[in-house]
Amino acid sequence: MAHPLDTVFAALADPTRRQILSMLLEDDMAVTDVAEPFEMSLAAISKHLGVLTAAGLISQEKRGRVKWCKLEPDALKEASVWMQGFGQFEPVNLDAFERFLQSELGS
Repeated sequence: MAHPLDTVFAALADPTRRQILSMLLEDDMAVTDVAEPFEMSLAAISKHLGVLTAAGLISQEKRGRVKWCKLEPDALKEASVWMQGFGQFEPVNLDAFERFLQSELGS
């Protein structure tokens, strides 16, 4: 079984998943709304959401007939603590993380 930190970094390695996290910084979103800007099937987006959920970076809940996604920023804490061990990284804060995601995605 993979270490939770490995799972978080593996989830963050994919640009589509980073873009999804960036979108969820704003607010919770329905899965269909998450899928809208991407040129891929809903099934493919669901796989990405599954990876993010398994890493603890998002949670998903059913509200009526609609499945919603929510960012779980505390999941980044262990990764932040690990990076701080190198003395070159500050603790993760959501504003800085959002700026990072926007710069990575060219938004």
